[in-house]
Amino acid sequence: MDLLPDFSPKRIVCLTEESVETLYLLGEQDRIVGISGFAVRPPGIRKAKPIVSTFIDADIDKIISLQPDLVIGFSDIQAEIAKQLIAKGVTVWINNYRTVDGIFNMIGQLGSLIGRSEKGNDLIHQFRNGIQKIQESEAGKPKPKVYFEEWFDPLISGICWVSELIEMAGGIDIYKEKQNAFLAKDRIIADKNDVVERNPDIILASWCGKKFKKERLVSRQNWNDINAVKDDFVFEIKSSVILQPGPAAITEGIEMIASIINHWHSSKRY
Repeated sequence: MDLLPDFSPKRIVCLTEESVETLYLLGEQDRIVGISGFAVRPPGIRKAKPIVSTFIDADIDKIISLQPDLVIGFSDIQAEIAKQLIAKGVTVWINNYRTVDGIFNMIGQLGSLIGRSEKGNDLIHQFRNGIQKIQESEAGKPKPKVYFEEWFDPLISGICWVSELIEMAGGIDIYKEKQNAFLAKDRIIADKNDVVERNPDIILASWCGKKFKKERLVSRQNWNDINAVKDDFVFEIKSSVILQPGPAAITEGIEMIASIINHWHSSKRY
């Protein structure tokens, strides 16, 4: 019986980092011909592949010169880049999810798209097992209140998958009501004192690609009244880990959150 021809894309440009990491984990890194300048996983990737974009800008001519048969991006923010590429006749796949399930869907869909469905499903199973083990280890323990800060001016709380991971790791996201807000502007915290009133036990910060300055956060007016500040439970999680809507967040990201929560447990006498 003749084998069916392989129609899967062979030359892929990744405009964001999660698709880069996923392709490497699927063992299909040779298909990648261009990447985002923000890609850092695996280490050395920016020396191994041509950089063609940031997050909001892309070198359209350079992408075209690489002759991709697929360009992968993320979110409505990259809509203009996608529009320009489509006008040039390039096939573009833009993901626009905001949840942990969306991350799993992306991995499964990308695996299927490149003819590696079984590998994709294996990865999903591995990642789900890891999350389940964390949830089981946290079951029955007191849940600390957690504030996640994605931006500092104005204050913006965590995107949906971050909120979900906090709760999966055994915490309570103090801004869970903003969890399903699709746009960052809908997660703005207008009054800094509202965080004081909600009094989180742990503060996690990831300033969306900008270096976190702890002293700037803890010196805000009245924030010395927050338990997390008083107890020195203020931590940064790199945006390349927790704000990347891919494997990093659901492995290293949730593991870091769980470790901080376990540290909080160890510091308390119930």
